[in-house]
Amino acid sequence: MSVSEKLQDVGNEQFLEEEGKAVLNFSASGSVISLTGSNPMHDASMWHLKKNGIIVYLDVPLIDIVSRLKLMKVERIVGQNPGTSMKDLLKCRRQYYKKWYDTRVFCENGASPEEVADKVLHAVKRYQDVDSETFISTRYFCPKDDEQKVSTKFFSEAMIEGLASDGGLFVPEKEFPKLSCGEWKSLVGATYIERAQILLEKCIHPADIPAARLGEMIETAYGENFACSKIAPVRHLLGNQFILELFHGPTGSFKDLSLQLMPHLFAHCIPPSCNYMILVATSGDTGSAVLNGFSRLNKNDKQRIAVATFFPENGVSDFQKAQIIGSQKENGWAVGVKSDFDFCQTAVKGIFKDSEFTGFLTVEYGTILSSANSINWGRLLPQIVYHASAYLDLVSQGFISFGSPVDVCIPTGNFGNILAAVYAKMMGIPIRKFICASNQNHVLTDFIKTGHYDLRERKLAQTFSPAIDILKSSNLERHLYLMANKDGQLVTKLFNQLEEQHHFQIEKILEKHSRLVL
Repeated sequence: MSVSEKLQDVGNEQFLEEEGKAVLNFSASGSVISLTGSNPMHDASMWHLKKNGIIVYLDVPLIDIVSRLKLMKVERIVGQNPGTSMKDLLKCRRQYYKKWYDTRVFCENGASPEEVADKVLHAVKRYQDVDSETFISTRYFCPKDDEQKVSTKFFSEAMIEGLASDGGLFVPEKEFPKLSCGEWKSLVGATYIERAQILLEKCIHPADIPAARLGEMIETAYGENFACSKIAPVRHLLGNQFILELFHGPTGSFKDLSLQLMPHLFAHCIPPSCNYMILVATSGDTGSAVLNGFSRLNKNDKQRIAVATFFPENGVSDFQKAQIIGSQKENGWAVGVKSDFDFCQTAVKGIFKDSEFTGFLTVEYGTILSSANSINWGRLLPQIVYHASAYLDLVSQGFISFGSPVDVCIPTGNFGNILAAVYAKMMGIPIRKFICASNQNHVLTDFIKTGHYDLRERKLAQTFSPAIDILKSSNLERHLYLMANKDGQLVTKLFNQLEEQHHFQIEKILEKHSRLVL
């Protein structure tokens, strides 16, 4: 009996029930089961399959599915009622697909069955290999005569710890995942939430955060919290100049793009029996953004995760100071410090490295310290999305065709924002040039120009842009790690020298690897 005949005979609900009962008789062991489009709408059968196997979601663009159904001359599918368009029904079904899958295969337009099959095998292998995506400190090195195993961390561990025990920053041990040209093109018409889910799924192993749960977090983070439905829209200025608007979040800061998501990632990763204190140093924007983000956690999570944010009391604008203080909630506090941001950041790092103090907190109060600054990989990672999304919007709006290179200009003092753009390029976004824009505190400008990072006799100047009034750029360490071909020993040497002598020079490495410009 054909589907249409069966539907006419029993109707939608009875059809789903009978189809679901048939699936319950299957054994997934050693088998590949190709489900119908309506199977995921039957909870009991999907629980049965999920318990006994791996569910792979073949994510095909809606336009392709509609075209296939027309070629097959299908006029009605399960669940479709009079007046409901095929497109609307397929959108509705996607909510069921996203609920159940373990791993996703993103099927770009025109992909052959063989190409999709190869992707399925790769996705299943990745899902089963929980050790395939680990993180390492930028300062790790192993002597040649030492066979000691590399001290690697999973995403969840790097997320929780924030700063590596040797003072370095966590980075992926292997290369960044790269999307094909076809995959990027398939994201041109996608929403910001859809783009974020595809990209972050590729960067976070499902053993750390299951794909379906990650999707829920992303939808919560970028749902009703932003004033603009596009989350991070691109506006045309003049000629070939565009501006990426990152101020539509609840605190008006670009930090919202990561700090509306990061608290949910963090709460998922921490052990259920532990309490955590998040220490944050802010030059202005991060303070209110992190307090706002962690205040949106559910009641149970807020009881075990608290935030203390330290800011230079006289180094932020009156508005920023009022906003930071006003953002304090039941699990968040703001602490004014009579010094500058660099002191706040150095002090926070010093607290992390004080094993006697951190041990006391753990033993006496059952509390572990972590960070929500961009030294935390889970805070930096979501920033990659808006750089990629901006490029896709330029393609979507017809200003460029995919593959045309763009230059990215970013005002920065702590380097994380521009580093996220570097990572977006590593994932396949065609960025030609990175322009690092500084104010009077141009230590980064001088470094990029000369290869000399020099803090000697340099005083922090307070300007109208306190968010980039920074001299010690934390995320520069991650970039130097890339430039030095992942030489942790060299990175350790350079930053030890910076700590002791307040400067270092890397002319030869800079000439060979750097693509940053003034």
